[in-house]
Amino acid sequence: MNYAVLFPGQGSQTVGMGADVRAQRPDLFGERAEGVLGWDLDAMIDDGPQERLTETQFAQPALYATSFALWDEFRQQVDRPPTAAAGHSLGEYTALAAAGAFSYEAGLALVGERGSAMAECAGASPSGMAALLGADDELAESIAAQRRHDGGELYVANYNSPGQIVLAGGTDDIRWLSENAKELGVRRAIALDVAAGFHSPFMAPARERLDTALASARFDGLAFPVVANATGEPVADVASALSEQLTAPVRFAQSLVTMADLGVEVFIHIGPGDVTAGLAKRTVKGTVVHAISSLEDVPGVVEAVSVQ
Repeated sequence: MNYAVLFPGQGSQTVGMGADVRAQRPDLFGERAEGVLGWDLDAMIDDGPQERLTETQFAQPALYATSFALWDEFRQQVDRPPTAAAGHSLGEYTALAAAGAFSYEAGLALVGERGSAMAECAGASPSGMAALLGADDELAESIAAQRRHDGGELYVANYNSPGQIVLAGGTDDIRWLSENAKELGVRRAIALDVAAGFHSPFMAPARERLDTALASARFDGLAFPVVANATGEPVADVASALSEQLTAPVRFAQSLVTMADLGVEVFIHIGPGDVTAGLAKRTVKGTVVHAISSLEDVPGVVEAVSVQ
């Protein structure tokens, strides 16, 4: 069976994550990473505290490194490459590194710049995000469009899976959404514990800063297709895809359907937690889903993919 690999985004970080793979791959977390980032990545993951690790500029490099390390261990044991890959938000960088678009270190440098730029942007413009329960794409888009028409700032930021849509907006817009959800035809709107309205025009200043880093980066050809967040289609231009995803909604549900159309029958979440595994189950009915969140998960998934 053809398989795809999926990588998680910000929100999956926990203090102490990936202890086994960090012990096995100190080359990815020690002086090499500190030389790129300017701070001790391994100590940040080990010691946190959680509030500190959750800060955008720390969470993103930590998740990228941990997910890539697990991927590299899996890659060395499996007998064939994936048919496709995708990552949720930050995870798109891990997917592109896995496909060979850039080296681990080059990706870590880009992620470090992205995280810092997004953190700086969040501090400059009060905004947030809310998950809608009981809303389809059309209703979510209509609510956001009407709010903007009335002078507010509200945008669809994540199409995660059927029935799981996230909006980004100004602080007042998110409060309004939470207070008026039922009248708007939504079962409930839950404000998320995030620093800002990611994947929306609120991130425009961060995109400008990231574009400078992307302009000087070197990208290689992909060993397998990576499906872009912003379009839900295979990446054609790496720099454009990474730039666009900062201010465009994450079309993860569409990305999963695209991979299924490419012949993918098995999805493998690689990285802390299991968020993308759950999204795959809800989006592509009947698909086989595995998760690798520690080294002990690798042999079983390798065997399952090899048998299939």
